[in-house]
Amino acid sequence: MMDQFTAVFGVFMTFFYIGIGIYLMLSRNLYYVDKYLRNIVGFTFTLYGFYRGFRTYQKLREAFIRRDEDKNQDEWK
Repeated sequence: MMDQFTAVFGVFMTFFYIGIGIYLMLSRNLYYVDKYLRNIVGFTFTLYGFYRGFRTYQKLREAFIRRDEDKNQDEWK
């Protein structure tokens, strides 16, 4: 149950990191932050978001799909 919760929470955090990264890269109203620093941090957030999305996808498969496959295999034995 806890694995399923962490996997779903990971989906929300993935969208959060990608969203913040894109916002930082595309925002023009943050004049108090240097343009290059904003792009570097935004790119880093976006890259980490995609990495986290990949890891979350693996956890979702383990938590939901493989658990169902294991149950089906047990029923056939």
